[in-house]
Amino acid sequence: MPITGYCYLHTNGDLIFKLASVVESDPFYFDSDFVRKVWPVDPSDRAGAWRICIEALAMEANEARVVEVAAKWQLTDDDAQEFAELGNLRLWKDGDKWCAAFHDFVNVQESQVGFGSDCLHALAELVRGEIGTAAAVEKASG
Repeated sequence: MPITGYCYLHTNGDLIFKLASVVESDPFYFDSDFVRKVWPVDPSDRAGAWRICIEALAMEANEARVVEVAAKWQLTDDDAQEFAELGNLRLWKDGDKWCAAFHDFVNVQESQVGFGSDCLHALAELVRGEIGTAAAVEKASG
């Protein structure tokens, strides 16, 4: 499917969706100091939906809004397992917390690990420290 719209992270933490027709009519639509990041939305791209929610949450977007979008897109813990496998990531449950790590995980003391109440929060915590680096974004997107 083609790109139907764009999500962008506003400096106030809002995660906002705009239709592609609105954005594409103005080539400078996102040229603003209020826009922190923009993601294209293709409804058939499950990995893209995960990337949007993980990166937005890691960049401290409004948590309730990100959780709302994730629920709308049906990003569940079960679905996260498939995303992790495709992205060469590791997800596992440890007690009442989910753990997320990159494929080169050795142990909690030596490797970067994210913890959360669900897979989305664990994955967001995993990339939070390095979200601005190209390496972390590449690792998280597969």
